[in-house]
Amino acid sequence: MFFPIGDVNLQKGVKPIFTYIIIAINVLVFIWQFSMGAQEQNNFVFEYGSIPNEILNGKDLFTLVTCIFLHGGWMHLIGNMLFLWVFGDNIEATLGYAKFLLFYIGGGVFASIAHCVLSPGSMVPCVGASGAIAACLGAYIIIFPKSQIKVLFLLLFSTFRVPAIFFLGFWIVQQFVAGVGALSATTTDTSGVAYWAHIGGFVFGLVAGLMFRKQAYALQHEV
Repeated sequence: MFFPIGDVNLQKGVKPIFTYIIIAINVLVFIWQFSMGAQEQNNFVFEYGSIPNEILNGKDLFTLVTCIFLHGGWMHLIGNMLFLWVFGDNIEATLGYAKFLLFYIGGGVFASIAHCVLSPGSMVPCVGASGAIAACLGAYIIIFPKSQIKVLFLLLFSTFRVPAIFFLGFWIVQQFVAGVGALSATTTDTSGVAYWAHIGGFVFGLVAGLMFRKQAYALQHEV
């Protein structure tokens, strides 16, 4: 119901080329994936999605990376790419191309591992860029806490601005509450949302944000 559609962009730093390249790759992979037949799609997801039980048994570890470029549907893709478009560019501008790419993939891998550890017996493939993007959100809340996020209130189709620390703080609290609820559920969570991947990615981003906060400050105050 509430969607971020923009922010106060960082004026200095590199152009967010990799952010746009990653968005393009995700879209192209999605189009390719959904051009397949139903059985081929299913095989594709099971081959390149991250399956917790297999990962924890040391199998198909490459899927910790490939899974972050797959999505389960149009809304899944659009939601993730919207968040990456809004928040990823400032992080890339701060870190630079190489560090951002390593950060993004590292965040996605850490998020996938967190999901696997909290769902050790699952044979359901985990797909989506959410964990890697959550890492961007974690870094963003540390580096740009006062940045104004432009939010679309879909119900009234109106917009308003809110500081990043409140918007992203509310987001991660939602994920944590839902994640704890999924852990304490007496039956397997069927929502299809890997909340602990989001939380894991966000924590990874928080740590990275603390590491690169001084770099971001120096960049913003260059004469």
